[in-house]
Amino acid sequence: MRPTLPTSRRSAMDFATFARAIFALAVTLGLVGLGAVALRRFGPEALARFSGAKKERRLTVVESLVLDPARRLVIVSCDGKERLVLLGEGRLVSELGAAKTPASKATVSKDRA
Repeated sequence: MRPTLPTSRRSAMDFATFARAIFALAVTLGLVGLGAVALRRFGPEALARFSGAKKERRLTVVESLVLDPARRLVIVSCDGKERLVLLGEGRLVSELGAAKTPASKATVSKDRA
């Protein structure tokens, strides 16, 4: 059989354990708060510097138009060419051909003049 400690000694250890847990919680919350303040101060730009140089993307969405809740028209630019794409219900409905780029419209209007 184990000898039991006096109640005054047992409560002192309980208080020390409780105080240690409270201190650990305060340190953890302080570090989380410090990280949040640093992220707000320096923002995503600081994280982007560590990720290295990004290549220029070849694919961009130029414009998007919602036709109805199920369908959407999107102008997509890839390698300098623009395409008009009709999307619907989570899939490609049809590709409607090459859309003229704004630069090519300007050259066409100059040629006609």
